[in-house]
Amino acid sequence: MLRVSGVLAGMMAALTVLSGAQVSAAVPLARLDQALCTRTATLLACADAYDNSYSVAMSGKTMFLRGYESEAKRRWAQTNSRYGSMTFFTGLASDGEVWVGYTLKVGWTTVSRVSSSNGSRSKITCSRVTGCR
Repeated sequence: MLRVSGVLAGMMAALTVLSGAQVSAAVPLARLDQALCTRTATLLACADAYDNSYSVAMSGKTMFLRGYESEAKRRWAQTNSRYGSMTFFTGLASDGEVWVGYTLKVGWTTVSRVSSSNGSRSKITCSRVTGCR
């Protein structure tokens, strides 16, 4: 399954960047665990030192993500659709894995659930006060 922490981190970064939040320019000497990104008004594209990459495009209330995991040598695509405080997402990887899930925002808390065709399921709850668990 996709590394949940990497996907969520990428999605959160994409949401921050595409929502118009202040973004500083990438410095030439980034830490190995940071991705270097470039953006236009509707597209964000990032790559890290391990040759992983992803891109995020927005169209209305729909977000399109595509990526490449160098360790697993696989490509993936995910579509997120937002309806009020809920976001539903579906994804497909080049090795045949499929996943579905949703994210629900309630106040300062975000609950994400994802289920994969490989049998794995996860729930992540993030709060501004207590962090993620």
